[in-house]
Amino acid sequence: MINWAVFDPELLRTFLAVERAGGFTAAGKVLGLRQSTVSGHIARLEKATGRALLRRDTRNLALTADGAAMVGFARAILEANARAEQFFSHSTLTGVLRFGASDDLVASDLPEVLLEFRRTHPGIDLELTVGLSETLKTRMESGELDLVFGKRLPGEQHGELIWRDRLVWAGPPGTAVTDDPIPFVTYPPPSLTRRIALQALDRAGRVWRTTCISDSQLGLRAAALAGLGYVVHAASLLPDGLVELDAPHLPALGDLEFVLMHRRTHPTAPEQALHDAITANAHRLHGLRPSDTDAR
Repeated sequence: MINWAVFDPELLRTFLAVERAGGFTAAGKVLGLRQSTVSGHIARLEKATGRALLRRDTRNLALTADGAAMVGFARAILEANARAEQFFSHSTLTGVLRFGASDDLVASDLPEVLLEFRRTHPGIDLELTVGLSETLKTRMESGELDLVFGKRLPGEQHGELIWRDRLVWAGPPGTAVTDDPIPFVTYPPPSLTRRIALQALDRAGRVWRTTCISDSQLGLRAAALAGLGYVVHAASLLPDGLVELDAPHLPALGDLEFVLMHRRTHPTAPEQALHDAITANAHRLHGLRPSDTDAR
């Protein structure tokens, strides 16, 4: 019995090109392939069918009876493949997805993920809310958001761990780190990075002063670039123009965890689709799955 699954579409396209062009060399020019490659494709197709499809002599190339039949089959198979590809390339998912994301994530590569998600799932109406992780978490718990991509403190259990990041003191290149009081540029409460930084400063007995408070990363970046103070930030998401400061006398900050939080125990299909898109991108960028980070 012939296994029709072995009929590689590439071989079928080559066969039809040979039939239309009347020869291997002419078909190769149409397809951008060498004559030997075209011959190899035809040989593989004939092996798959167990039949001779072309009759060759020194001057002419003609279809055998089986070859004439294969023309119809090849066209049908390729058309079916095209229909299937077109069908499955467009999502049938529909609905409204209320998505919350922390400010620093929106300022990194998340917009590209959301752009591709919208292309893949045009039937989903995506409503994006940007803010502080703790604020977004509260809004999700009150039913205002369906899915949140934000942060949590190490040891907390809510959400699904996507990756763990190191917190650093950051500023423009060449920043001279001053002694007390330490100038601090920060998000307002209930920012987790703010909480971690102030706890670290208090434990170290350091004197600090707040020189800028902004609820957007754009504002923090502008303040840091202006030399107003230092920012505490996830190392992998540092804004353009800022670098980790070489300041061993500043207190260590530890880690922060990036998580996806679902409102429902069983996510809807749109929520799961966006979840999968985000986790795939995080794995590509960070090279770590949650299981990898948990094992550290």
